[in-house]
Amino acid sequence: MSQKFVKLTRLAMRALEPGKRIVEHGIIYEKLKSGDGRFEMCIQVNGKRMHRVVGNESEGITRTHAEEAIEKFKNEARMDRVSLPKGRKLHLTFKQAAEDYLERLAVEDGKSLPSKTRMIKTRLIPFFEFTPLKEISSFQIEQLKSKLLKEDLTQATINRHLAVLSHIFTRALEWDWIDKVPAKVKKYKEGRGRIDFLNEEEIQRLLKAAKADPHPFIYLFILIGLETGMRRMEILSVRLKNIHLDQQIIYLEEAKAGAREQPLSAYLIDFLRDYIARYTTADQKWLFPSKKSKPGHMVAIEKTYRRVVKAAGMDPSIVLRHTLRHTCISHLVQSGVDLPTVKRISGHKTTLMVERYAHQNNAHIQKSLSVLNERYRPKIQ
Repeated sequence: MSQKFVKLTRLAMRALEPGKRIVEHGIIYEKLKSGDGRFEMCIQVNGKRMHRVVGNESEGITRTHAEEAIEKFKNEARMDRVSLPKGRKLHLTFKQAAEDYLERLAVEDGKSLPSKTRMIKTRLIPFFEFTPLKEISSFQIEQLKSKLLKEDLTQATINRHLAVLSHIFTRALEWDWIDKVPAKVKKYKEGRGRIDFLNEEEIQRLLKAAKADPHPFIYLFILIGLETGMRRMEILSVRLKNIHLDQQIIYLEEAKAGAREQPLSAYLIDFLRDYIARYTTADQKWLFPSKKSKPGHMVAIEKTYRRVVKAAGMDPSIVLRHTLRHTCISHLVQSGVDLPTVKRISGHKTTLMVERYAHQNNAHIQKSLSVLNERYRPKIQ
């Protein structure tokens, strides 16, 4: 019971909204609609997953009680006196396996859990769903890759999905859900080829087409992408309460590399201030609200984006949603902004990842080298 808690603190539990929960070190704390808090534990004991309700705060149960309950079960397991569920799931569907995989990662504080959850729930489960995990074939995986390519995903993004699928296979084997890995997951080769980005004239054409489009949010989506380099889901999942215009940032709760603060340009700050005053309501939670989606905000904008790109006289198969991010970062690099600052704006994990953008064209490099020419060669009088 000497574990350090970072997420499951008293302050965090008090501030938690009804229906939300916090998971850390095998303890699940959920704030009920009644306002009461419930403690549960979800742990691995002798290779088996155990999920038990410890009790509610109204009953006097605290985090310490949950810690003690976990320690008790672990001690009993060591003495072979714990009562574990009998039998094993022999015919797990992919959906069942994927959901169990996410639950286990949550207990184990698995890495990149938010991004893995998005990939699994939005693309992997809908594709494989009721296919038995042990019967997934290489042919089906190739079909998945083709489908994702048609959705305008880059090969690098598809590889991230394939990496998650491969990790599910590896863990399923480790947890005795399957006897062997059902299929080999072949990823695309990722080279250091040219990253497409828009020039100044193309940017203006795209913005003009977006402004003329009837979709209420496409112009805002494209403008934020070009001004910040934020990823698609980072933009669509922005909460209004996390937009801090006076501090010149948007707080991103679930960015790819972890929660971070996204810096804003002066132009975007002015635009958002006017937009929020004109078009949002007092009870609105999301910048891109959607009554049809489960989370309450938009989760897809592909069809509209392709229509706008085509209206701007460009090829939707080349000018992808991610092109907005490439455009922002490429122009920052070519304008001479130092790479650590670009990294801060783009949210990349390392400066090395930003260096890929430094070779888009050599104009900015030649401009920098001209300084040496001026210093080395005496001016002719």
